[in-house]
Amino acid sequence: MTVQAPIPDYTAARRVMIESQLRPTGVVDPAIVGAFAAVERENFVPESLRPLAYADRAIALGDGRFLTAPSALGKLLMQMMPRSGQRALVVGAASGYSAEVLRRMGLDVIALDSSAPLAGNARELGLNVVEGPLEEGWKKGAPYDQILIDGAVEQIPETIVRQLADGGRLGTALIDRGVTRLVVGRKVGDAFGYLSVADAGMPVLPGFNRPRAFTF
Repeated sequence: MTVQAPIPDYTAARRVMIESQLRPTGVVDPAIVGAFAAVERENFVPESLRPLAYADRAIALGDGRFLTAPSALGKLLMQMMPRSGQRALVVGAASGYSAEVLRRMGLDVIALDSSAPLAGNARELGLNVVEGPLEEGWKKGAPYDQILIDGAVEQIPETIVRQLADGGRLGTALIDRGVTRLVVGRKVGDAFGYLSVADAGMPVLPGFNRPRAFTF
């Protein structure tokens, strides 16, 4: 006799995610919350990991990529202030969840990844996916009103900053002396500056290492 495990109630899990992970951390923008409520997060992880899809933690997807924890993504989006009609680039899009959240908010989104298998999975879910080195961004689609580097990096490449439109915003997690902080920056003319949003544990995105200084 085969006993089947009950199918998780993912709709209820999304409601819990919003009420226990997003709202308590200040993620209250109706458009952002509505997108989180609409996107079926379980479709963006391997089937064996679907019961963990709504935990407030990063989930390994393979090829060094992770699904970003809901609260970390929500905090970044609150400060990036994406709006319907804007053009966005998601760098390190992996399976495409963050890109889909932005798309549900009405943005025109390009998802970039260097992992062919993950890019293929995101493409099957209906996203506009391109493949290439993450640290180079995607110049062909620039300029962007919003750029999300979906992972922790040691540096934000100037190459990617130049792809922002004037007034455009960039969000990521920046590693500074061993501490990872969510940061959001804005480009004004040729200048770019950023502010810390919060400390956060976010997996490292490969390809963004800071050059090591020479020491004797």
